[in-house]
Amino acid sequence: MADALSEVLGEVLVAADGEEVAVSALAARGVSLLKLWNKYRVSNIPSLIFIDASTGKVVCRNGLLVIRDDPEGLEFPWGPKPFSEVVAGPLLRNNGQTLDSNALEGSHVGVYFSAHWCPPCRSLTRVLVESYRKIKEAGQKFEILFVSADRSEDSFKQYFSEMPWVAVPYADEARRSRLNRLYGIQGIPTLIVLDSKGEVITRQGRVEVLNDIECREFPWHPKPVLELTDSNAVQLNEGPCLVLFVDSEDDGESEAAKQLIQPIAEKIIAKYKAKEEEAPLLFFVAGEDDMTDSLRDYTNLPEAAPLLTILDMSARAKYVMDVEEITPEIVEAFVSDFLADKLKPEPI
Repeated sequence: MADALSEVLGEVLVAADGEEVAVSALAARGVSLLKLWNKYRVSNIPSLIFIDASTGKVVCRNGLLVIRDDPEGLEFPWGPKPFSEVVAGPLLRNNGQTLDSNALEGSHVGVYFSAHWCPPCRSLTRVLVESYRKIKEAGQKFEILFVSADRSEDSFKQYFSEMPWVAVPYADEARRSRLNRLYGIQGIPTLIVLDSKGEVITRQGRVEVLNDIECREFPWHPKPVLELTDSNAVQLNEGPCLVLFVDSEDDGESEAAKQLIQPIAEKIIAKYKAKEEEAPLLFFVAGEDDMTDSLRDYTNLPEAAPLLTILDMSARAKYVMDVEEITPEIVEAFVSDFLADKLKPEPI
């Protein structure tokens, strides 16, 4: 089993005879179950994730849907299938016309998990309609596939009537569920952007659309370092994040900060991509604005700038490097020590 996984799971398995034993065993070794939350980016409970014990790699993130959809285990071991296979079948347009899913081949596809009862979904849909129009008018091959989480077919029809793209038929609950399983959807709205071969470009399509109203950066390949904004601050809740706070009143300070930490971010991302794992850190640069001030207040950070931090909101923990000058060597050592569990957390 992969080292990072076995270190935590081993403790849990040894202590599985009873709650009192588990607590004492875990406490004695200082092992935090939050490592599992962070490693697999769990954002809500209950969650059931299936893992290949020989490699530690995720087989399926939505185990609860697997159990519901395949109680007899006929599809075991529930590994991921190609998008083209999962989506295969008829699709709808809001005028009632149908087309086959193979019409998506050769296009970038946004797989849009949304529902009419969800206010953030309706807000995003209004923006997404304009983005879709701009991308199509620019001559790009792009389609959006609506996967409904509505509570009735009438709600689905009402909501879908506002959308100029295609949808999985509401009655095809099995296919909608398989798409949820394929991408491990834990909340809505979620927009997964795929390349023309059906491979994921980004799971953060919602953030990308809101940050790029003119769609100049379509198809939104991920950046190693992001500037912290109101629209992407939600990612702070998805796992540990390195945040470099700078004085945005100083011209070029934010861009210089991005260039400083980008090589470290690229190295970490490449290392984990080679292992087919998600990077254990997200990387941000934060300037001075109301949102950043609120974040500093909430996490009780000093007002210094520059200020190098790692924020782990799910663990309510922070790690702070308050020095006069931040160099690439300092950032790299800070990240290495964090990943090696050598840093002592402070409570948020």
